[in-house]
Amino acid sequence: MFPSPPPPSGLLEMLFRYIDLHQDEFVQTLKEWVAIESDSVQPIPCLRQELFRMMALAADKLRDLGAGVDSVDLGSQQMPDGQSLPIPPIILAELGNDPEKPTVCFYGHLDVQPAQKEDGWLTDPYTLTEVDGKLYGRGATDNKGPVLAWINAVSTFRALGQDLPVNIKFILEGMEEAGSVALEELVRREKDRFFSGVDHIMISDNLWISKRKPALTCGTRGNCYFTVEVKCRDQDFHSGTFGGILNEPMADLVALLGSLVDSSGHILIPGIYDQVAPITEEEKTMYENIDLDLQEYQKSSHVEKFLFDTKEEVLMHLWRYPSLSIHGIEGAFDEPGTKTVIPSRVIGKFSIRLVPHMSPSVVETQVKQHLEAVFSKRSSFNKMAVAMVLGLHPWTANTADTQYRAAQRAIRTVFGVDPDMIQDGSTIPIAKIFQDITQKSVMMLPLGSVNDGEHSQNEKMNRWNYIQGSKLFAAFFLELSKQHSRQ
Repeated sequence: MFPSPPPPSGLLEMLFRYIDLHQDEFVQTLKEWVAIESDSVQPIPCLRQELFRMMALAADKLRDLGAGVDSVDLGSQQMPDGQSLPIPPIILAELGNDPEKPTVCFYGHLDVQPAQKEDGWLTDPYTLTEVDGKLYGRGATDNKGPVLAWINAVSTFRALGQDLPVNIKFILEGMEEAGSVALEELVRREKDRFFSGVDHIMISDNLWISKRKPALTCGTRGNCYFTVEVKCRDQDFHSGTFGGILNEPMADLVALLGSLVDSSGHILIPGIYDQVAPITEEEKTMYENIDLDLQEYQKSSHVEKFLFDTKEEVLMHLWRYPSLSIHGIEGAFDEPGTKTVIPSRVIGKFSIRLVPHMSPSVVETQVKQHLEAVFSKRSSFNKMAVAMVLGLHPWTANTADTQYRAAQRAIRTVFGVDPDMIQDGSTIPIAKIFQDITQKSVMMLPLGSVNDGEHSQNEKMNRWNYIQGSKLFAAFFLELSKQHSRQ
């Protein structure tokens, strides 16, 4: 599909050959890591023990590389049901402190989403299983595979007795899937110590837009999550006794939710598009150059039709325009069978994905004003309350900085092609947290293919992505060193 890169020479050739020869060992380590059910989502004591075991295994792996490792105790977490669960430690590790070398910090997480075979997995989710070059297992691509690919690159330099061209730091957590409990506080606390000498921060926790063409991520959307409650009284009603003589909360709520977005995906909240950054000619060219087969993408998504007919329109509505999604209704009857109840109190849940230059505080005001206006026109005797429970800013990278240039060159070396410069329609708060608190350069370099199925059944990482990704990180270390020496 793409031209083969020229064969590496010198040190790169040695590094790549070693990675190829030892790839089965690297896959075996991934198998051992996937076997640990490090599920942070379900608040179950035995799963928390697995998380601690996972973090300890990673800490030992880094010590074997010669890194100084600090497993930071984060205390416990109070759960809504009253139980207290210990928070797995965050690992801070350092390898090298040469002031003449750049220092790059790798962030990753070792916790996973819940998975059970009966959910529709073709294999045991906690037994890494290879089928036709695909490594199936929970956490294979999100995020244990990429973390290990970075470690594989470091260990290859070590095994060959080669000096690392960069200083390396790791920050690994075990609660990302549960909202990165205590991480932001730790980053603030370590700003002037652990992060003081860091030049660059790298995250590899998302996917390419293609199956075979690598990508660099240069932005993510933010997220404002809302609840809107409509309440009549504290008890539900019998529809035969009260139906027709009162304003039903569910009817009010459905009207409110229906006023948010139309059938073409256009958000109906006045002023919501006013802050959106205007599109540039450079951006238009970027969308044209991205490798995306729209028909294949639609087919693999198992939907009959997208709202838009061109690659460019689809990508722009995923990345550079806001979107509004309605997620659910709390308090309504949703079990099988019939139940003629009128719920007395219902809560609708929806979110808006934000893009540059949208502000959560401005969006909050716009949403509240819109829903209050719609509710007022209904002349309902019920009470309505709107709350924004999450307000996360979009993140944008500086793609002209040193590490993006180094990554582009490394990708060209390993894959023989320039990467797609993509954005991510989802929200990855840690990128913005790192950038705002540390004021360091942050880059997202994904390793997984578009069809890896993170968070889904049959999550996988291709062996090719895993091994080539290990080579990519090794090449990146060398390129980053070269870029700094030129400055």
